Amino acid sequence: MLTSKIDPAEFLRRLPLFADFTPGELQGLAAGTQEVHVARGGTIFNRGDPSRGFHIVIYGQVKLGFLSAQGDEKIIEIIGPGFSFGEALMFMEKPYIVGAAALADTMLLHIAKDAIFDTLERNPAFARRMLAGMSRRLHGLIMDVESYSLRSGSQRIVGYLLKDEPDGDGSQVTLEVSKKSLASRLNLTPEYFSRVLHDLTAHGMITVQGRQITILDIDRLRAYEG
Repeated sequence: MLTSKIDPAEFLRRLPLFADFTPGELQGLAAGTQEVHVARGGTIFNRGDPSRGFHIVIYGQVKLGFLSAQGDEKIIEIIGPGFSFGEALMFMEKPYIVGAAALADTMLLHIAKDAIFDTLERNPAFARRMLAGMSRRLHGLIMDVESYSLRSGSQRIVGYLLKDEPDGDGSQVTLEVSKKSLASRLNLTPEYFSRVLHDLTAHGMITVQGRQITILDIDRLRAYEG
């Protein structure tokens, strides 16, 4: 993991979370911000490490997850550009309960908790935006639990293909991560994930070329999703 010290205020200024900050507020927050570069496959933090702030992804992708007792990886969440992670444990002042690693060459901003706490006392709108972000993440995790409990594995895969509401037949979906990582994110084995894609292809609903999936029959997919 490589770090460098540029002026992070310029990056902070472009993020919706800090949309109403004055130049002085941005500079104050920037004093507690570090630019972090992580190569693909690199570790950002491990489970059990102390939380000293939170991260925002500028470019790249980050996976949050842990290893089971059998050594299998379970990906809890995949974080893309413009999104943050680690806020809740920062406020709780607890160690990380998952690990974080880069799925691609990634640039992050790490903002120290002291800088955040000082800013929250002066900017109520910022506090509301942080609460909204954590609430969206909690809602997403609850939806995941509901999906794992009530939907079959194949329905979860079809739901992923339709999550961005493709226009119709001929629409293309690009898998945001490898099939192995996506299978883990959906709480499935890679073998099962591949088998479902093969079955959907065999039934003329999709075609698959690498990470590019073309929807051939969106109505049947929607009916399949249930």
